[in-house]
Amino acid sequence: MSDSGLRGVFLTERPMLLRLLTARLGNRDDAEDVLQDLWLKLESLPSGPVSQPAAYLFRMANNLAFDRRRSASRHAARDTEWLSVQTTSDEMPTMEDDLIARQRLRQIEAAIDAMPERTARVFRQFRFEGRQQKAIAAELGLSLSSVEKLLQQGYRAIHDALRKNSTAPAPRRRLADEEDRRS
Repeated sequence: MSDSGLRGVFLTERPMLLRLLTARLGNRDDAEDVLQDLWLKLESLPSGPVSQPAAYLFRMANNLAFDRRRSASRHAARDTEWLSVQTTSDEMPTMEDDLIARQRLRQIEAAIDAMPERTARVFRQFRFEGRQQKAIAAELGLSLSSVEKLLQQGYRAIHDALRKNSTAPAPRRRLADEEDRRS
């Protein structure tokens, strides 16, 4: 049977194909969309005989419905994952929190700027660039204990500056973070 014959069988079987797709997809709109896709697919098929055209069309319709359901489930999973990582309004900082954080950042920057040059350099490389203490020591020709002492001086300077300029407690550093960077 030729393509024009296949399109003719499609037109004859359209009501039955629509019922099949509606049952597979759960709604008529999606079924109509898949029927449209099937028609467009028939237009692009190379000409040639098909021994059982109705069975061929129903199989194509079933495959398109399966592809649509799989695509919809992937989209739903992606959307669910996207929504799960979005912040809620409860998690968003208030304007007051933002203002306090900016003020503290300015205080920290001022404290770092007031540090001796070598202490500030070591502190920036360790805290901002994420470099390991061993690498900093090797680059600057210092011992590991000297780098640790410079970091302690830097932390102390920031802590003192925050305590002097604020009634809020200074942030506490995590020892685990520093131990990870030493190695």
